[in-house]
Amino acid sequence: MITTESKALTERKAILWVVRAISYLVYFYLIVVEIILFIGFFLLLFGANPTAGFTEWAYRNLDRVMDPFRGIFSPIELGTTGNDVPATFDTSVLFAMIIYGIVALLFSAFIGWLSARLNQIHAAEDELARQAEIEQQRSEAEARFAAQQAAAAAAAQPTAGQVPTTPVPPTASPTPVAPTPPAPTPPRPTQQP
Repeated sequence: MITTESKALTERKAILWVVRAISYLVYFYLIVVEIILFIGFFLLLFGANPTAGFTEWAYRNLDRVMDPFRGIFSPIELGTTGNDVPATFDTSVLFAMIIYGIVALLFSAFIGWLSARLNQIHAAEDELARQAEIEQQRSEAEARFAAQQAAAAAAAQPTAGQVPTTPVPPTASPTPVAPTPPAPTPPRPTQQP
């Protein structure tokens, strides 16, 4: 049985599922961004060779996620490595890691809140289902009782051609009746000649 309350709960649950799925995607993206920033920060710090394949991939992705933060702070040059590659302490990357980390923590808390709301909706749906089951059992019991009453009333009514009998109430404690001995027969008179 679908009530307006259960329909509203179902709609809310669907909305929360969609929002939670989107939040998980954003959270996953933020975790990937944090990993890219972490890798890029240490490659810059240790002066990795920018012509290596992995380093090219890391720097290319680092440039994409650093667009909003580029130029906030100036990088600190630490010197050069053996390949004449400058080692850089890029404070902008460090700042971006902190900001993306805070946003990821906020999304994590938001996902936790959405999950708690979904659990509350599941509990409310379970309670509605339990109440509906109790109501159905009650109506079935009332229907059985009404059927028993109708059957008892039909059994009590005489049918055509039948003499109604009045029920005899049972006695409280029946007492056994001893059989009575037959009455003595008088002796026959004997005739004499």
